[in-house]
Amino acid sequence: MRAQPLTSSRTVSARRTRAGYWTRLLPLLALLACVTRIPSFTRPLWNPDEGYLAVQARLLAQGGELYQTVVDRKPPLVPWLYQGAFAVAGSASLTPVRVLAVLAQLATALALASLARRRWGGTAGRTAGVLYLLVSVGLNPEDAQAATFELFMLPCTAAALWCADRRLWGAAGLAVGCAFLAKQTGGAVLVPVLWLWWTRGGRRGGLLRLGAGAAAPVLGGALATDPGGFLFWTVTGSGTYASLGSSGAHALVRGLVNAAILAVACAGLLPPIAGSLRAGRAGGRGPTGCRGGRAGGRALADGRGVRAGAGKPAGGRGGTADLWLWLAASGGAVTVGFHFFGHYYLQLLPPLALLAASALRGLPPERRTAALRTSACCCVLFLAWGLCAPRAELDHARRLATAVVARTAPGDRVLVWGMHPETYWFAGRTPATRYLTAGLLTNYSGGRDGSRVGEKYAVAGAWAVFREETARHPPALVVDDSRGKPYGPDRVPGLRRLLAHGYVPAGTVDGAVLYVRGGGR
Repeated sequence: MRAQPLTSSRTVSARRTRAGYWTRLLPLLALLACVTRIPSFTRPLWNPDEGYLAVQARLLAQGGELYQTVVDRKPPLVPWLYQGAFAVAGSASLTPVRVLAVLAQLATALALASLARRRWGGTAGRTAGVLYLLVSVGLNPEDAQAATFELFMLPCTAAALWCADRRLWGAAGLAVGCAFLAKQTGGAVLVPVLWLWWTRGGRRGGLLRLGAGAAAPVLGGALATDPGGFLFWTVTGSGTYASLGSSGAHALVRGLVNAAILAVACAGLLPPIAGSLRAGRAGGRGPTGCRGGRAGGRALADGRGVRAGAGKPAGGRGGTADLWLWLAASGGAVTVGFHFFGHYYLQLLPPLALLAASALRGLPPERRTAALRTSACCCVLFLAWGLCAPRAELDHARRLATAVVARTAPGDRVLVWGMHPETYWFAGRTPATRYLTAGLLTNYSGGRDGSRVGEKYAVAGAWAVFREETARHPPALVVDDSRGKPYGPDRVPGLRRLLAHGYVPAGTVDGAVLYVRGGGR
């Protein structure tokens, strides 16, 4: 009879301890999330992806239909986030989206801290959350500070691991589906989630809930837009974009440079991770950190090994095999398409932060302090870079937008032939076509050297739609912003034909040529 009050007292004490832990940690992580995103608020746009999303959101607000009159190779979640933010606060500024980005980073850090605390204790939880936010800025500011697809994908991937670690398979699947809806490569987190399902017993019911949860948001996104268009633009219609041609050397150099930049940001994380690998090999341990590799994972948590009669590794709360799989799957996602843009590398940061927290937990406190200090110094370095980064392309787009405004009326349609859709957003003008960049019509991107750039490499059927749209609503102004790139009029017959039908040059802006109809004004 006396045991009940004792049990109740222990439960209340545990709840108070847990509440006190988060009461202390949440303000710290919130402050770090705000500080590390300060540079993002210092300029109206960071890269063309933000410009693309801003123009998409405006067109959707005006009645556009995703994958019909508004197109991109990405899933719909982030365009919807932009549209929602614009509906609440207006479309003149990305400040509301920047606030959402801060919240996304905070949510990711909290999920990682909770996961690490559950496995390795409160100190590891604090370490994981703080390290993640410190290294989250560790790329070129155009990649780290932009509020784009990868950043909004990260909370979903972290949530997927968090739920799977607690055997919440339906919720884990839902998080995987949402990660895919933010960006296709977010689906890579399914690999460690499946590993956890298998090592936690591999029951069919759990797999069914996982599959149903993952399918629900994806099917919902397809039905809320256009199923055929959704499938084409997010999965089947990007074959030429993923083909390198002779651009392999250029892409490889970019990949190595971005990896080196990230390695500098992770200078406090990589040594303990490498040390844990060396110690594991020396002691005959696998990546879970206990003897016997993946089969010993649960031994760290509760002293048990393989579940009796199952013939499967037990996985366990204390291991790291799922984190290594998460890192490997994310690394594979970075290479998809062979472009190696810097923002692709953001997907590596959550598993790296958790692996570092795991590696540091068995080391003397001064090693953990050194890792945090090193990461903080690198964070300050990257924040300074973000505050002082050059703005050449941003300034060019704004000057171009000023020229567009001067030569057109608010209701005019404009064609900006280039890779900077933000010009439409700055100018407040409606695009003459659903293809907001020349890349969709020529397969050009920052990773191309011209070998697979041209009309024949365009998105299937794009030129027929382009000719129809520009014939139905001829643009009042055409801006050739190719500036010597391999998608200029001299290499694109379709653009030459459009300009030959009544357009004449009317000036230049930083090398971009403006064309008006019939002499214009």
